[in-house]
Amino acid sequence: MPRWLRITLLIASSATLVLVAVALVAVHFLLQPERITAVLQSQAREAGLELNLASPATPALFPRPALELQGITLSAQGANMPILLAARGTLALPWRTLFRGETIISQMQIDSPRVDLDALQSWASGLPSGPSAPPAEIPRIDAGVHITRGSLVRGNQLLLGDMELDAGKLAPHQPFLLNIVAKDAQGTPTQLRLSLTPSINRGALQLDNIALHFAHSSALTLQLKGSARWRGAADASAHLDGKLDHANSGEYATSIELTPANENNPLMLRLKLDGPDNHADLQVPPLALADWWSQLDHDEGPRLAVPPGNGHAEIAKIDTGDVSVEGLTIQAGTDVPAPAASSAPPAQPSTSKPAKPAAKRKSP
Repeated sequence: MPRWLRITLLIASSATLVLVAVALVAVHFLLQPERITAVLQSQAREAGLELNLASPATPALFPRPALELQGITLSAQGANMPILLAARGTLALPWRTLFRGETIISQMQIDSPRVDLDALQSWASGLPSGPSAPPAEIPRIDAGVHITRGSLVRGNQLLLGDMELDAGKLAPHQPFLLNIVAKDAQGTPTQLRLSLTPSINRGALQLDNIALHFAHSSALTLQLKGSARWRGAADASAHLDGKLDHANSGEYATSIELTPANENNPLMLRLKLDGPDNHADLQVPPLALADWWSQLDHDEGPRLAVPPGNGHAEIAKIDTGDVSVEGLTIQAGTDVPAPAASSAPPAQPSTSKPAKPAAKRKSP
C-alpha cells in the first residue's frame, strides 16, 4: 500500500473517531439523561410511586437517539413489594431531539418486566376516586409502548407469561391500537386485540369504531364491535355486538349493552348470549357483577350465589382456571316464576332464585 494512502486512511480513521467522540459528548449534553431521569422519577412520585434504576440512564445514538435504562424498579411509596421489575428499558427519541433541544419520547421499550397484580391492586386502591366528568380534551400521548418477555404474577403464582405488548400513540380522532399476546399458567396462548377512536363530543368522551378480538388457544374466540360514550359519573352508555365461537359447543350471538344511571336505576349492564347449550339475558349492576364473580374464586372456596339484577341464564358449563360450574340455571328478579299456589302473593322484583347450580373447585 502506498505511503500516501496509509497516511490518508490514518487521518480519515482518526477524524472518524474524533467525530464519534464529539457526537457522543453532544448526545449526552443534549439528551441530559440525569435531567430526564429526574423528570421520570418526579412524575412517578406525583402518582404515588417510586422509580429506581440500578444505574444512571445512558444515552445512545444508533440506530436512533435513545436513553438506556438498567434495573428498573417501580413501587408504591412506602411499599415493600414492587409493582414492576424489569431488566432493562429504552426510551426512543426522534432525531429532532438532537437539533431542537426538546425531549419527546417516541417509544418506550421494556424488556422482561415482571408485574405483581397484588402490589398493583394495593396501589390502585389507595388512589383517589376517578374524575366525575370527562376531560376537556383527549390527553395526547406520543410515546408508543413495546413490551417483550413480560410476566404477570400474584405473589409467587404465575398468571401470564411470555407476554408481548404493543400499544400505539394516543391522540384525538386517531385510531388507538393495543395488542397483547401471552400464555397462561398452563401454557395456553391468549391474545387480545383492541382498536378504538377517542374524541370529545359535546362535553362527552366518545369511543367510536371499537373492535375487540379475544382468543384463548384455538378453542375460544370472541369478537365484538360497537361504540361507547361517557358524560360523567354514572352517565355512561355502550353497545357492542358480535359473536363468540367455541370449538366444542358452536357459535353464539353476543351482545353487551351499558345503560346510564337515572333517578330510579343504577348503571346497568345487559349481557345477551344465544346459542347451543347456553342462553343468557341478564341485567346487572357492573360493580355488583364484579364482586359476585370474585366470590367464585374465593380463598376459602367458591361461594355460589345469584348476582343481583334481573334476567335468566342457562349455562351448560363455566370453566375458569381452578373453578368449574356445570348445569347452572339462573332466574333473578322479575324472571323468577310465581309460586304454584294461586293464593300465594306474586314474586317481588327484588327476590332472586337459583336453580340447579352445581359448582366444584378443581384440585390445584
